[in-house]
Amino acid sequence: MASAPIIVWFRQDLRMTDNPALCAAVATGRPVIPLYILDQSSDGLRPMGGASLWWLHGSLESMGHHLQNLGAPLTLKKGAAKEVLGQLIAETGADTVYWNRCYEPGAIARDKAIKNTLQNDGLYAKSFNGSLLYEPWEIRTKQDKPYRMFTPFYRMVLSQGTPIQPLPKPKQIIPCDVPPKSDYLDDWSLQPTRPNWAASFPEFWSRGELGAQTLLSDFLNGGVAAYKTERDFPGVAATSRLSPHLHFGDISPRQIWASASTIEPTAGSETFLKEVVWREFGYHLLYYNPAMTTAPLQTKFNAFPWAKNDSHLVAWKTGQTGYPMIDAGMRELWATGTMHNRVRMVVASFLVKHLLIHWREGEAWFWDALVDADLASNSANWQWVSGCGADAAPYFRIFNPITQGERFDADGTYVRRWVPEIAGVSNQYIHKPWDAPKATLLEAGVSLGDTYPRPIVDHKVARKKALAALASIKQAD
Repeated sequence: MASAPIIVWFRQDLRMTDNPALCAAVATGRPVIPLYILDQSSDGLRPMGGASLWWLHGSLESMGHHLQNLGAPLTLKKGAAKEVLGQLIAETGADTVYWNRCYEPGAIARDKAIKNTLQNDGLYAKSFNGSLLYEPWEIRTKQDKPYRMFTPFYRMVLSQGTPIQPLPKPKQIIPCDVPPKSDYLDDWSLQPTRPNWAASFPEFWSRGELGAQTLLSDFLNGGVAAYKTERDFPGVAATSRLSPHLHFGDISPRQIWASASTIEPTAGSETFLKEVVWREFGYHLLYYNPAMTTAPLQTKFNAFPWAKNDSHLVAWKTGQTGYPMIDAGMRELWATGTMHNRVRMVVASFLVKHLLIHWREGEAWFWDALVDADLASNSANWQWVSGCGADAAPYFRIFNPITQGERFDADGTYVRRWVPEIAGVSNQYIHKPWDAPKATLLEAGVSLGDTYPRPIVDHKVARKKALAALASIKQAD
């Protein structure tokens, strides 16, 4: 009698190498049904944004090819995961489901409910760690409490020694005799068409496992040496650009750590691995503070007098604030699905401190527009910039978009690329064109308020308002 198949339910682990759930299923010697469920409907789950869906299409397409080459086709299903799994089990006679864990609050609740249902029905379910170096419950303080500060968290991670080595790619997967019915990926319409706002994305990204491994190899053999000194300069290609690959699981943090450990240690590689741990810290915070996706970790900020200004919000989203560094970042986001990390901090600070618009508005826009939109990182980083999160930058630290530009984009390379209408302005005024003499602007073909907007707020006035707003909650506290 043939063995019942095992369903391997892929989620944020769209790869063959270092995939614990897949490797465990293959090791049983039983037939395997690789499954991906487009679950945008389960209670508590946050539907993916548009840029994430674009990325998902490419990663699923890549993984489907890999699975086909290993012998087992990818089954695609759309709907609530609990119902889809039940139907597939009935169709195939599968009695076991393996998956790698997700850590978003809605996913945790969904997975627990599914596991309980399967076990009550006499079936077997098992989950694995395929997304983190260490589980959130494995890194605790000496008082057995979760961490709220990054530096001691980082030290504790390093004290664990070398993370588990990545698992090899399976050599072969035994398929079912009769593969289950599958949706067609193109029928899911994950990629925009009319209008195709992602038309330029393929110029910047190669989605999928091979693209991730190539990016990592190129970075470790080139840019990582200068990473510490150059990563803050948006006009220089000095970052790894691995964040979307990590979110979708095209590559695992263990693969990154193991590969980085094979090169000669430098200040750059140490800083790079520290950023990998920063990602872990975001998941640690989310696991122990599931409300942080909408509520400030510092509760005094519940009383913060946020402003509502739709025209300012639209100007920020579309890169029309009149501040070149801000506008360059927001336009880079729209054109590429990403934004340089230094600029992310500056544009986020501008929204919450210059415009006094709630960080949740910015987080929602990033969720829809970023190819690396990640609930843990997005929430933790927005709260960090806003000054209301764990280990947060103090609220009174208000990034000056002019001096940030002059310091990190002194020659205007970044601004000129993304704000071409002021490309002719000299370095002296590229980050503050309103200070340029009229003759200088005329020569550069710039007419403020016409070809390029005037600043929507005055930096000094906005800073005073932000500090006054902070003082108001201090008094209330």
